[in-house]
Amino acid sequence: MNTTKIKKLKICNLSSQRRTICNFQRKGFTLIEIMVVVVIIGILLAIVAPRLIGRTDDARVVKAKAQIKNFETALKLFKMDNAFYPSTEQGLEALVTEPASGKIPRNYQKGGYLEKKKITLDPWGNQYVYISPGLQGDFDIISYGADGQPGGEEYDTDITNWDI
Repeated sequence: MNTTKIKKLKICNLSSQRRTICNFQRKGFTLIEIMVVVVIIGILLAIVAPRLIGRTDDARVVKAKAQIKNFETALKLFKMDNAFYPSTEQGLEALVTEPASGKIPRNYQKGGYLEKKKITLDPWGNQYVYISPGLQGDFDIISYGADGQPGGEEYDTDITNWDI
């Protein structure tokens, strides 16, 4: 065994008080080391946080567009099976449960046309608006954005299937 190691062990074993100090010095972090880590984390948060804070609204817009595209695909499958789109009265609900009123589909797909078997709300918690026949095409699907009202600017802008 190395003589320096023996000396260190002897010094640390002199008394219980010194042993505690010796163990603390070998296993712990100094206050300066902890402060440096805290400062580095603070700098990283100062750089990254502002970039992430404004992105939640952008993510909601992207999610709404993706949901509208999913509804469009399901509606096209519905039409391929039944030769018509669900009416405005039947709504998007016709994609998850077979309509019992209005024009009844003859070849309704068992289990519906959406994988999750439910009509989700838009990312702001509002119902999607479905119109068939649509004003812009065979059907219109609209999310009124963050404010839930027609029109608006920035994140309140309407998100429609004909603008995607």
